[in-house]
Amino acid sequence: MVANSGAGSKTGQVVAFPSRKEGQVGFEREELQRILDLYGRMVAAGQWRDYAMDFDRQAASFAAFRRAAERPQARIEKRPALRAKQGIYTLFGEHGQVLKRGSDLANVLAPIERRLVKAVDD
Repeated sequence: MVANSGAGSKTGQVVAFPSRKEGQVGFEREELQRILDLYGRMVAAGQWRDYAMDFDRQAASFAAFRRAAERPQARIEKRPALRAKQGIYTLFGEHGQVLKRGSDLANVLAPIERRLVKAVDD
């Protein structure tokens, strides 16, 4: 982004995009790409219609909703503190139950992938 230093000025200065807050957990580009790819396919199948993301010092989460006014049908959480214990990723179901944990995002998303394949086949 280039910001003009004054009216009529032809020179500008580059303004850096704000970065994450210190210590905030976020999704890497590849992780978010995989999650949003799955989200897009679930939307196309008529399963999901909305999503929300939350980032704080302990965890980053992506929640997918069937309808905006409901609780999320699925929530993917990245919690780096659990990397050596249960795995960095957790998939939660609609009622908050843990569906899958692990260190590989593709394996953690597998239950949703199976549900998508089943929904497309029906």
